[in-house]
Amino acid sequence: MDFVSIVSIVNNFVWGPYMLVLLLGTGIFLTLRLGFMQIHTLPYALKLAFSKNQDKTSPGDISHFQSLMTALAATIGTGNIAGVATAYVLGGPGAIFWMWFTAFFGMATKYAEAILAIKYRTVDDNGEMAGGPMYFLEKGIPNYGIGKILGIAFAFFGAFAAFGIGNMVQTNSVADAVLSNFGVSPLITGFLLALLTAAVILGGIKSIGRATGIIVPFMAVFYILGGLAILAMNINYIVPAFSTIFSSAFNFEAGFGALIGTAIMWGVKRGVFSNEAGLGSAPIAAAAAKTDHPGRQALVSMTGTFLDTIIVCTITGLVLTIAGLKAFPGLSDLTGASLTAASFDALMPMGGMIVTIGLIFFAYSTVLGWSYYGEKCFEYLVGTKGIKLYRIAFVLVAFWGATASLPLVWDIADTLNGAMAIPT
Repeated sequence: MDFVSIVSIVNNFVWGPYMLVLLLGTGIFLTLRLGFMQIHTLPYALKLAFSKNQDKTSPGDISHFQSLMTALAATIGTGNIAGVATAYVLGGPGAIFWMWFTAFFGMATKYAEAILAIKYRTVDDNGEMAGGPMYFLEKGIPNYGIGKILGIAFAFFGAFAAFGIGNMVQTNSVADAVLSNFGVSPLITGFLLALLTAAVILGGIKSIGRATGIIVPFMAVFYILGGLAILAMNINYIVPAFSTIFSSAFNFEAGFGALIGTAIMWGVKRGVFSNEAGLGSAPIAAAAAKTDHPGRQALVSMTGTFLDTIIVCTITGLVLTIAGLKAFPGLSDLTGASLTAASFDALMPMGGMIVTIGLIFFAYSTVLGWSYYGEKCFEYLVGTKGIKLYRIAFVLVAFWGATASLPLVWDIADTLNGAMAIPT
């Protein structure tokens, strides 16, 4: 058995039915215990996240808004473009419904993660906030050192997952898109990405917060407006698209009865991959927020799952479904980002360019967000003295990822990403 086969087996186990049921089960349990708070508190949470009167005097490094944008920078990425298309192809249109299902309950999980991140955060040797699963596991489960072991396991998986799913996969996707659409060599793209990454992450979380506070709203609005324009041009297909998604989600072939069918499996898998609820990454950004009460930042963090999956992924899913209903030739042979770009292009002139530009900004912002996640995990393992080394390595890997052929990296990154959820 070769290395590729071993990685595939491990990945299938990590993202198998047990993990997906555990993630969904946690979200359902928290939703019931919290009285479906993601419904009645969402308007206030969104108001809090985008309010001009941000908390500036409480302990923390960045504002509510910047914390949310940093978390969204890491979550709104290739998963919203390539991930949705992969779920659509492998799980059918019904997978989109299961992404919504996962996001709804994932909002409660994201709320709980952020509560714990703020409650158990600490100040590191550099005077910055440090928090996340590694800290709340250690402090919240002190008996027999179990929490410390779990914290170390999470930090280890997180530090290395950042190089894969948060770096190489993203820069490689950008390099491919730029080469295909603009004919620019991956070497040039890689150098520019490394340079831009260094310019932001070497300044720490405050620099990352400022950058993501500008990039994330711009890229999200750009992509959403492009998608809404396509939906407006095909308004007669919107109801049939929703009908197709719901009917596909609940038919017998989708495996509804067995809970391991392709629609559920890929919908839940790519839903979690996209919004990261339960993986433990977003609480790291939440811990840096200036807030006088854990509940406020937790509400802000919860909106990230809503914006990522309920809004952005829905637009991608509807465009894919409408393009499928119109049965444009050649689409059935595509998957991933190529399918999304082709679907946008088929439904609107220059639509593919929206996806390409969106992918570039999505991927770059993901690199910025995950650089912070990775360094905080690394800091937990080796201390603050290792931060500069980690940042330099992250910049170099950004260049390598853009220039390398990475067929195996997706599986390795997927495995490490899923492994983060086990200790959490």
